[in-house]
Amino acid sequence: MMAMTQAPAASQAARRRHDREIVALAVPAFGALVAEPLFVMADSAIIGHLGTAQLAGLGVASALLTTAVSIFVFLAYATTAAVARRVGAGDAQAAIRQGMDGIWLALLLGAAVIAVVVPAAPALVELFGASDTAAPYATTYLRISALGIPAMLVVLAATGVLRGLQDTKTPLYVAIAGFIANAALNAILVYGAGFGIAGSAWGTVIAQCGMAAVYLAVVVRGARKHGASLRPDASGIRACAQAGAPLLVRTLSLRGILMIATAVAARLGDADIAAHQIILSLWNLLAFALDSIAIAGQAIIGRYLGANDAQGARDACRRMVEWGIAVGVALGLLVIITRPLFLPLFTSDSVVKDTALPALLVVALSQPICGIVFVLDGVLMGAGDGPYLARAMLVTLAVFTPAALLVPALGSGLTALWGAMTLMMAVRMLTLWQRSRSGRWIVTGATR
Repeated sequence: MMAMTQAPAASQAARRRHDREIVALAVPAFGALVAEPLFVMADSAIIGHLGTAQLAGLGVASALLTTAVSIFVFLAYATTAAVARRVGAGDAQAAIRQGMDGIWLALLLGAAVIAVVVPAAPALVELFGASDTAAPYATTYLRISALGIPAMLVVLAATGVLRGLQDTKTPLYVAIAGFIANAALNAILVYGAGFGIAGSAWGTVIAQCGMAAVYLAVVVRGARKHGASLRPDASGIRACAQAGAPLLVRTLSLRGILMIATAVAARLGDADIAAHQIILSLWNLLAFALDSIAIAGQAIIGRYLGANDAQGARDACRRMVEWGIAVGVALGLLVIITRPLFLPLFTSDSVVKDTALPALLVVALSQPICGIVFVLDGVLMGAGDGPYLARAMLVTLAVFTPAALLVPALGSGLTALWGAMTLMMAVRMLTLWQRSRSGRWIVTGATR
């Protein structure tokens, strides 16, 4: 009888321990994720007062920059998993060394992107369909801002290092400081110095370089403390690139899905594409809340596997899935309750609001599915199971594409398109759930 009493008590203690770990990592991670889009919002608010052409140019340039940087998000994900494994194995020196390899890879990729984007800026702006009046501003902003891409990629890689070290508070503090510096520099250079849109670009570059410098100072201090080398290591950089390649495929596939969805919405009509953009912005905001749990999952799962604690990894995975479902249900209910209040913030057009309302209900109902997907995505990333994630996302892309293209062909509307988006998430959930149940992701040790 005593043994039976002790078992539930031990289980409750383990659940509380996992809850504390998840909250400690996820809450600061959520704050840092929310801070990132504020950079573009600050730029938009300041440049918007210069004129419509300048704001349109910013819109085109920022879309190009966001795409260029987001495809390298694997620098954060892969580094988090690799560093966390070595932390779990008790080898802080190797963990920092792994992180430095990721940072060196970020610098190399950043230099390559600059070499492409700066000379190709006018062609890229034209490809995105900028008007004749907006194109010069877009080109100016893109060329200057591209100089900050290496810093942006270093921030991604260094964020992965700190997450792997179980530290999500420092990225939050750096993100907040970076946002404040960016807003202040933009205001000074755009209005005070009279540099216009070029001043906004330079302000953003300076802020990003400052963020990268802070991250580097933190990592270098850790390297000196644990005796880790700061020099580039060709084999280590190559290993980071190889680990990140499958995650790059995953990210590109997901970007492809979002681009197809936007293209289909555009074919449905002006009201549909306007409503789609509003819903997509909300969907991205909801994703931040769920992605913060996934980030915690990357760090926690990597640490357990590095410590050869397979059962701890299973238990943590199970608890995080429960968190994902609970948060997904809460977010879904929040969307349902606030639908009538949310839409007037973005549009006064009754047609757009009527188009968006039923599609928002689909988004709300899909949130528990999204919760499971984000959490299991983070778990498998933390386990270094990138090749499977790449294959699963390619399967998802193959299922979603014909479903989305059928929407206009069948004369359906935006609600049907978001039904296809929900189908996409359901396919992801099934593929990720099958993998998590199989246990094949559980590979213990300092390296996978």
